[in-house]
Amino acid sequence: MASSEVDQKFLGKAAKAVEHENPLLASVLYKILGLSINLSYQLVKAKKQRRPDGTPTSAQLDLSFHIIWLSREGLVLLEQYVLPMVGAYTELKVLAYKLRASFYHIFVLFHNTPPVSSMGVNTPDPQSTPQSRLDKGKGIATDDDDVPPTAKPRRNIDGGPVGPPPGFGPESPSAFLLKPGDYLPIAHQYFKEAAELADKILWGSHSLRLSVKTEYAAFLYECVHDAEGSRKLAKETVAQVYDATEGIDNDMFNDACELVTVLGKMMKRGLTSSNKNQPSNTGAQQTARTEPREGEPSAPPGMI
Repeated sequence: MASSEVDQKFLGKAAKAVEHENPLLASVLYKILGLSINLSYQLVKAKKQRRPDGTPTSAQLDLSFHIIWLSREGLVLLEQYVLPMVGAYTELKVLAYKLRASFYHIFVLFHNTPPVSSMGVNTPDPQSTPQSRLDKGKGIATDDDDVPPTAKPRRNIDGGPVGPPPGFGPESPSAFLLKPGDYLPIAHQYFKEAAELADKILWGSHSLRLSVKTEYAAFLYECVHDAEGSRKLAKETVAQVYDATEGIDNDMFNDACELVTVLGKMMKRGLTSSNKNQPSNTGAQQTARTEPREGEPSAPPGMI
């Protein structure tokens, strides 16, 4: 997520490759690389600090604000300086599309309205806060009912400040950083575009293509809450890797092996223990085809 080590490698390579022909693009890519390394560290930290009850501490709020700010700045750099210049590049274009989806993925996790994840800074719902109690069949009794009439403050009926209308309650604590809203549809659309572009340009075992599909599968599971769709995407991606015949270098081979391992775990994510124990013909075939020698990582034939 915004970005993985694979994405960071390609960012560094792309920046180095365009230094002479496009110094501005190279400088922006280096900035996004530094930002993404910082952001990756903050995201891991936020995941470790997440509390089961979802109630954020002040430290978690500060961390969430930092993550949203980094993502916002990264998206600005990407949309203003990178996306308009990637038409002539192959891997960089796929990477730019993937990073755009990744930044919106973070907005969905940490800043979405309505919230879809427990990781974000959620806006309290005033209707869910217990402001009154039932008075044993006599209707709703407020706290003012325990106060003598002479002690109640006199209400100003001639005007003055009023509360917000329904639907316009308190804003998200991070509203000063980014406009509140539902970022889920646009994030989903950008993931679709990145995945389609990766399928069109890159071969099945390309590590950047696998990075796109891995985060897309995670997005479907965490944010869209489409567990079946996430497992299906992971399964199809692994199958395409096994069918690939293109050769890759050692570095890409190692990255692809790690991503295939992650996708393999995503294929079982959300399944019950009984379903996990059921044998799969596809999995058995893949295991038979990729039996590694001792001390070597397993990999599909097309990736050797």
